Amino acid sequence: MNNIYKSIYNEIKKYKIIYIARHIGPDPDAFGSQMALKYSIKLTFPEKEVYALGASVSRFKYFGKLDKLESYDYENGLLIVCDTPDNKRVDIENFLSFKHVIKIDHHPKVDTFGSIEYIRENASSASELVYEIIENTKLKNNMEIAGYLYMGIFADTNRFLFNTTSETFELVSKLVKNYKLDIESLYRKVYAKPLCEVRLMGYIASSLKVDKYGFASIEIDDDVIASLGCDISAVSNMINDFNNINEILVWTFVSYDRKNNLYKVNIRSRGPVINEIASKYHGGGHKYASGVRTEIKEDVSSLLRDLSNACKEYKEMEEDNNGNN
Repeated sequence: MNNIYKSIYNEIKKYKIIYIARHIGPDPDAFGSQMALKYSIKLTFPEKEVYALGASVSRFKYFGKLDKLESYDYENGLLIVCDTPDNKRVDIENFLSFKHVIKIDHHPKVDTFGSIEYIRENASSASELVYEIIENTKLKNNMEIAGYLYMGIFADTNRFLFNTTSETFELVSKLVKNYKLDIESLYRKVYAKPLCEVRLMGYIASSLKVDKYGFASIEIDDDVIASLGCDISAVSNMINDFNNINEILVWTFVSYDRKNNLYKVNIRSRGPVINEIASKYHGGGHKYASGVRTEIKEDVSSLLRDLSNACKEYKEMEEDNNGNN
């Protein structure tokens, strides 16, 4: 047993109460890794109290119900945080009060937290890492758990387009074969969308502003979202649908969450590195898939300017390279 897998398993084995958290604004990988780990631990150790925590999202109800607790045992419980590189995005109250913490993540490292950190940036997803832990320890798996892992992996790779290696294909091949997964059904759960979201996609496509450097952006008013019958989470869920547009290098969706007085900025790229720019505004993520959340409108304007400049520099560098060839 690899040392990191052994260390994680021994910690899980040690604690009676285990909390599993992930980042705010969860996506299928955050849910997939979280819920798969919860049910794997519970299947292996039925006597343990295992809780999956964080805000619920109606469109991801197929991952099952999250646990609502009034208090936590910060001193004696074990907290496992999946798919989250930084302290401020952990979706649990008083996160830093937990004495025993494990981090499982595939993002570039931002904050150090936890006595054990399993971070592998070249992994496709946090779900892939959880699957590795299950496969390399005595933690148990079944069809339901395997389905959560598969959904987390294919969603975070956008159907194996990004961050996908031969190892990723080997792992998902085992999942499909060993647990007889109904791939069509799992894909439908993740990608089926209501008509209101299709109409919102049409609005975004027709309103997207594209500058001469290949930077595309749209600021979507929450009244527009509401008028189409969607909720604000729908905006971030369709950012990957705008990949592979010839004229666009970087595209950004900005939505305003009036309830929480928060601007949510989703960013994707087909060339310029964007996570370093996002980090300037207390955001982050992967090189080509990042996000920012801020209460400051001026930060959004500055961020958009920086992203446009990054496209300009990228294009100029490409032109110089082509001229030298």
